[in-house]
Amino acid sequence: MKYNDIDFNNKYILITGAAGFIGSSLCFYFQKNYPNANIIALDSFRSGETFSNGNLKSFGHFKNLLGFSGTVISGNINDKELLKDLETSYNFDYIFHQAAISDTTVQEQDLMIQTNVNAYEDLLKIAIKHNANMIYASSAATYGDSNKFEIGYEQPNNAYGFSKVMMDNITYKYLRQGVDISIVGLKYFNVYGPREFFKNKTASMVVQFGHQILKGLTPKLFEGSDKILRDFIYIEDVIQANIKACNPKKSGVYNVGTGKARSFEDIVNILQKELNIDNGKEYIPNPFVVQYQFFTEANIESSRENLDYEPIYSIEEGIKAYLPEIKRLFEEEVK
Repeated sequence: MKYNDIDFNNKYILITGAAGFIGSSLCFYFQKNYPNANIIALDSFRSGETFSNGNLKSFGHFKNLLGFSGTVISGNINDKELLKDLETSYNFDYIFHQAAISDTTVQEQDLMIQTNVNAYEDLLKIAIKHNANMIYASSAATYGDSNKFEIGYEQPNNAYGFSKVMMDNITYKYLRQGVDISIVGLKYFNVYGPREFFKNKTASMVVQFGHQILKGLTPKLFEGSDKILRDFIYIEDVIQANIKACNPKKSGVYNVGTGKARSFEDIVNILQKELNIDNGKEYIPNPFVVQYQFFTEANIESSRENLDYEPIYSIEEGIKAYLPEIKRLFEEEVK
């Protein structure tokens, strides 16, 4: 499905974080719909290196790009020589910047700011030189402890959320300076869908619960999980938002969610119904209760108005569309 009237054929498109969840989904969107697009897929593929919390430094996985026929570059966005080479070797029309340290539990604040904030500004300068529209991943983590999920009410409670606020601030600084390109930041809420599996423990609870159920295990939920609500958004709607952000009515930062919060209890109920497996549920105490976020729900009015964004998938429809991939992953990667 095409989400706007732009013809991306023969355009040069840089996608960073291209072996990750959203980046690889964008690669295949363009490959499928615009076979003559020139797609440059940049990723810092996983190497086994870990942060101090034990999690991988990169979730980029070659399997997310199986079948991709564009140009693949392995490199780190903190590498100034790499960025210089990209700047001189290509003339980009669009940059989709998805690369980031996205693990909210990472303690290396210095590397978080360097990777998420400073490298973003370096890429933005390339976009301006190339007259390329910039679309980048912000995050609902910017809202943190806020009780209002709309632009201007950010209250991050970790270094990751802070780094995304700083990216948004850079965006507004350049927009005030009157740059000729459009710049759109997209605050993703709880994204789930195909190609997230290799995010390991940071993959959505949709796929994690799905695999627990298929293993015959009883899904473990925090006590009171029927009242723990999140805005879960299917990957296809995230792709829609990215494509519509190529031609915004107004540059800026926008929420990408459904605007309808649902519970983790709902996810388990829908999965067990669709899989026709009832393993029951087990309730456990929430060890993170002090710093836990019990509610997120995107205000998407400005996204509707300025991006013409309208979510298509409810959680029921998203899970149903996702199930064949959850089953395939279970057979090929989990069992």
